Amino acid sequence: MRHLFAASLLATVAAVAAPAGARQLTIDDVASLSRIGAPTVSADGKWMVWAQRETDLAANRGRYDLWRLDLSRKGAKPEPLVAEPDVNENDPQIVGSIVYFSSNKGGDDAIWSVPVAGGAPRKLTGFQGGFGGFKVAPSADRILVWADRKPNAPSLAPALEKKDPNAGEGRVYDKLFVRHWDSWVDGSHSQLFVLPLTAAGAPGEGVGIEHGLDGDTPSRPFGGGEEVSWSADGKTVYFALRVAGTTEPLSTNLDIWSAPADGSAAPVNLTAANRATDTLPTVSPDGRSLAWVAMKRPGFEADRQVLMLRDLASGQVRALTEGWDRSVSSVTWSPDSKRIYVTAQDTQENPLFAVDPASGKVTRLTQQGHVSAVAATPKGAVIALNSLTAPDDFYAVAGRSKPVRLTQVNAAKLAGIDMPGVTRFSFTGANNDTIWGYAVRPAGSTGKVPVAFMVHGGPQGSSDNSWSYRWNPAVFAGGGYGLVAVDFHGSTGYGQAFTDAISNNWGGWPLDDLKAGLKAATDRFGWLDGSRACALGASYGGYMMNWIEGQWPDRFKCIVQHDGVFDARAMAYETEELWFDEWEHGGKAYYEDPAAFEKWNPVNYVRNWKTPQLVITGEKDFRIPYTQGIAAFTALQRRGIPSRLLVNPNENHWVLKPDNSRQWYREVLGWMDRWTAK
Repeated sequence: MRHLFAASLLATVAAVAAPAGARQLTIDDVASLSRIGAPTVSADGKWMVWAQRETDLAANRGRYDLWRLDLSRKGAKPEPLVAEPDVNENDPQIVGSIVYFSSNKGGDDAIWSVPVAGGAPRKLTGFQGGFGGFKVAPSADRILVWADRKPNAPSLAPALEKKDPNAGEGRVYDKLFVRHWDSWVDGSHSQLFVLPLTAAGAPGEGVGIEHGLDGDTPSRPFGGGEEVSWSADGKTVYFALRVAGTTEPLSTNLDIWSAPADGSAAPVNLTAANRATDTLPTVSPDGRSLAWVAMKRPGFEADRQVLMLRDLASGQVRALTEGWDRSVSSVTWSPDSKRIYVTAQDTQENPLFAVDPASGKVTRLTQQGHVSAVAATPKGAVIALNSLTAPDDFYAVAGRSKPVRLTQVNAAKLAGIDMPGVTRFSFTGANNDTIWGYAVRPAGSTGKVPVAFMVHGGPQGSSDNSWSYRWNPAVFAGGGYGLVAVDFHGSTGYGQAFTDAISNNWGGWPLDDLKAGLKAATDRFGWLDGSRACALGASYGGYMMNWIEGQWPDRFKCIVQHDGVFDARAMAYETEELWFDEWEHGGKAYYEDPAAFEKWNPVNYVRNWKTPQLVITGEKDFRIPYTQGIAAFTALQRRGIPSRLLVNPNENHWVLKPDNSRQWYREVLGWMDRWTAK
């Protein structure tokens, strides 16, 4: 397709129909929405349980309760299972007829249980020191717990440390990481421990099963239960771990390890031959196979993830999706072990697919929308599904039939709100490739509206058909803007070659695509007022805002730059995950090839800057440190360019707290209103 066209982006996840006189969506609406967690389904398919977050705006925090739904009754309504006021109940898992969950009742985090049919919750654990998460064995006789402890901890018992009365407050390091994402490294590792599960609960402090491995399981900062898996008989644990050593900030080499659950032997590395990422280990219910995903290129965090399969009896390994040019992002076995459900981005959607473990054949099961969680059932799967105009709800999927909606969690909160219209379009971009984008039109608008031109981060990411609590296109439309987003070269969901095209090319083809995309959108959609456009973006999108300041300085009325790279040289030495920055600039350190970093360095073109810019940064952002934002603001001020700085002292690379999120939108929309007013 080498021509511009438009097609209606139908809402698979439809918002509640708004009555006449409906109002626009606001950030206060978004901040108050209930948020559903991943579902867990009983083996007989009767019950589904999930954690649901409710936001307490007055207290500026969220609280979690457990809900359940009877899947055997058509038209059944969700009901609370465990929902004590001022207590967080989270991480539910159904094993047999019991729901296991975490709770902070009494002030200490612990693992609890409750019958799925209802009853009194029971506390199972009593160890001290906190924990990150847990998984109950399919045999229901052991619990796997991961928790931060001092290296090589033999159990969950907190280490007894004698404090030096003469010690100062300074932290001392001999190797990287020094800090990671939003935390200073304190010398602890996330490690795995196994506790016995009996009729009396799960007493004691467990036994460590990693036996001296130097690394974090799950991985920091985002790893979770998807990186650990029980064998079907509950005797073996499979987990992903990257050996830290002295090169951890340069390594993407996660491996899949197996360890006996009783701690009787050292773990075995099952993927030592692959020096790139191996992760998402998932054992089949029949106990015969281990599935996981693997990348090929060491040091590249956005390489294609291929679904792999290991016969646990013979050790034979097969690459199931080698011939499918999409990257698998989640893995779930069907109860009969005859199919593997996976999700993968595909042209601005994130559908559910089924993979035949025998042949590797891939079948698409959903069409539009973003599948954010999957639980297998005897009849198919239950998924959490969202879109640009609707937050997550649960749907039942059976084969290739249309998903059946199970919940309307936010129906009451969204009643009376008119969601915007979304239209997808394509055009010819750099390298003569077809580029996709979408335009979001404010509901009920009749005349021309100013443009919010949003650039996604990553850079290997996508402006896809998904709901967001941070950069929400529907909120910008609710503020009166026509939002335009383009999946430039480097975006995901179009094949690995397209994703690779941005590496060592940050300011090249992507900027060409953005220029062509904005023109294509304003030419195609007469309701967009291209003369009143603001550009905005975070992370790589924030970098692009700084790059646009120097390379496309006369196009926009204003710019919003959030956590963007301003000086590539400083970034190369200040960021924490060095593998990312070095891969993106040719694979070498700055001192080895400074020209590669300077080629696309915004700081070199400050003399061209002229567009008013709002700069936003977080003091706990160690990915793109807040000094980059301070430096950009300093450049703007020294140039005499109208500018404003918003610093969040308690936020990281993202803005997560409800009050801070609402302030963010007030500042951003206020800045845009100021410069796009007629």
